[in-house]
Amino acid sequence: MDLHSGLPFWIVKNELYDYFNPLREDYKVDVAIIGSGITGALVAHELCNAGIQCAIFDKRTLCTGSSAASTSQLQYEIDVPLVDIIRMHGEMKAVAAYKESLNAISSIEKVFKSIRDNADFKRISSIYAASDRKGLKLIVKEYEARIKHGLPVEFLDEQQLWDKHHIKRRGALKNNEAAQMDCYQGAVDLLRHHHAKNKLPLFSHTEIESFEEIKGGYHLMTTTGLKIKCGYLVIAAGFEAGKFLPKKVMNLNSTYAIVSQPVDEHQLWPEKSLIWETKQPYCYMRTTEDNRMIVGGEDIPYQSEITRDRLLRKKIARLEKAFSKLYPDIPFITDMAWCGTFSSTEDGLPYIGSWPGKNNMLFALGYGGNGITFSMIAAQVITNIISGKKDERQELFGFER
Repeated sequence: MDLHSGLPFWIVKNELYDYFNPLREDYKVDVAIIGSGITGALVAHELCNAGIQCAIFDKRTLCTGSSAASTSQLQYEIDVPLVDIIRMHGEMKAVAAYKESLNAISSIEKVFKSIRDNADFKRISSIYAASDRKGLKLIVKEYEARIKHGLPVEFLDEQQLWDKHHIKRRGALKNNEAAQMDCYQGAVDLLRHHHAKNKLPLFSHTEIESFEEIKGGYHLMTTTGLKIKCGYLVIAAGFEAGKFLPKKVMNLNSTYAIVSQPVDEHQLWPEKSLIWETKQPYCYMRTTEDNRMIVGGEDIPYQSEITRDRLLRKKIARLEKAFSKLYPDIPFITDMAWCGTFSSTEDGLPYIGSWPGKNNMLFALGYGGNGITFSMIAAQVITNIISGKKDERQELFGFER
């Protein structure tokens, strides 16, 4: 499947990591990681730092899957509101999930500081605006739940929202704990760092066709007939992890994004906040280091790449219109646009850890709009599992929740 089409901004902004190294002979490694995007790169980073031998395998050019099409926003808020997760899983688990997501943003910041690279990581405020009366009722309940459990949040009424952010909506929740980055650059930089420092093996254009469980691990078979023997298998392949899962655990969606031409900095909205709304499917927006604006959303259930791609021009127009309604005085001229496929779960939470009874196959599936923060959590949890350390987050984000 083509994970995205169009012209993702990050591949234009950055030099392509054009590393070509397909597997050419049978191979043995302690931990095989399938997927070289931000998830696989973070897993490899944590494993390398723990002194655990690992290697990355990807059927594409490295980092050119979903990470290249991400809009790279980092928010502690999960796609599913806290009040709804409380209803599904109870207060203790719901609040723990939100707090883990909050902590993950700081963990990501520390990761890139540790390799002396920031991947355009920048702390920024986040605005969650009420689209209508129903949305206002939601954010009032959400505000009360977050305040009760000590989560960072501020309520802005209609007038405050206009005065501080020039947004004409009924109200909003604000926090200053969000961030933005370039996750394509981040994934590339992590792989380059550990390839040089820890001799991390990177195998591009190597597709795993099948796998067989053996005593103490797995045999993987490539499409070229080669065999990989590993003690642990880590699946960091997003929704393409389906072939390794006994049953479907995610929903597929098509999503769209546009990026503007650069504008003068004074023309951008106050604080350059991340902005998203309560309506579903929601639209969201952010800025870039060179004063472009990214607008994304208009998600629809995935049908096929053909259907997804055919709608791109129509979705560009709808995203442009959504932006102009919110900020009519800011000039937005689309420079690049793309669409992609991503996965989501009913409760908005990731799946991390082993499938029941398959202890040596570990999943790092950071689905939904919090993919990067969930990937950070998955990298930590999986490293703890392989190191033999107990991690209570296994239960929180596991398949049996």
